[in-house]
Amino acid sequence: MKYLAFKFQTMPCTEIANDVLSAVLAEVGFESFVEQADGIDAYIQQTLFDEQALKEALEDFPLPDTEIAYTYEEAEDKDWNEEWEKNFFQPIVIGDRCVIHSTFHQDVPQAEYDIVINPQMAFGTGHHETTSLIIGELLEHDLTGKNVLDMGCGTSILAILARMRGASSCTAIDIDDWCVRNSLENIGLNHVDHIRVCLGDASTLADKGPFDVVIANINRNILLADMQHYAARMNPSATLLMSGFYVEDIPAIRAEAERNGLTFIAHREKNRWAAVKFVR
Repeated sequence: MKYLAFKFQTMPCTEIANDVLSAVLAEVGFESFVEQADGIDAYIQQTLFDEQALKEALEDFPLPDTEIAYTYEEAEDKDWNEEWEKNFFQPIVIGDRCVIHSTFHQDVPQAEYDIVINPQMAFGTGHHETTSLIIGELLEHDLTGKNVLDMGCGTSILAILARMRGASSCTAIDIDDWCVRNSLENIGLNHVDHIRVCLGDASTLADKGPFDVVIANINRNILLADMQHYAARMNPSATLLMSGFYVEDIPAIRAEAERNGLTFIAHREKNRWAAVKFVR
């Protein structure tokens, strides 16, 4: 398939600006990101690129004091897994219990949970703070016999870990058909079953569940808009784990959760990114 290669310049160029930009770009179809000295390089399938959607996403960029410029060209054909191996994705161990790696890695550290993925985008590998925060929550939560929803599943790494930790079944949902295809591949690589992968958004939840654990690692605005749909499909005493936002966003997230009958339990944070836990 043909890709477009983008160079995004962020001014000022900070780690936070580049992290937020990666999240924004992922929502409009970009698949992989490599941090540079002046911003990030990003890649998108040529057939998925919508410049108007990109411009609108950048106009709504949540850091108002950041300026973003970009150029792009058609990317040369290349082995994208090889590019990941050279430029970004390395095995990662979370909580000394979970190792995440790809098929091309050798000398992988041993851990209680060994997850294999073939990613072609930055989110969902475990490297980003939001993913590692949710993984930390799942490693501590008793998932035995639970019915789990992974909303905005990306690579489905969270659903895969949930099944490894004893969840009876998982539903993984994403709005991106590439994520659905990649999720199915990753589920097969890990030889786990009882994970249903669906294309759609929160409006498709009406005929699914109810769930004992809901995971939503997306972004602040989508979480605020869709929390009512999550709460409606949660069993009594069910748990909601959310990430994809900053520590300073917790009050807004908490207020919306409480409006939907949820009780705040705790939060954890890493480099200003936050994960929160609620129960119904």
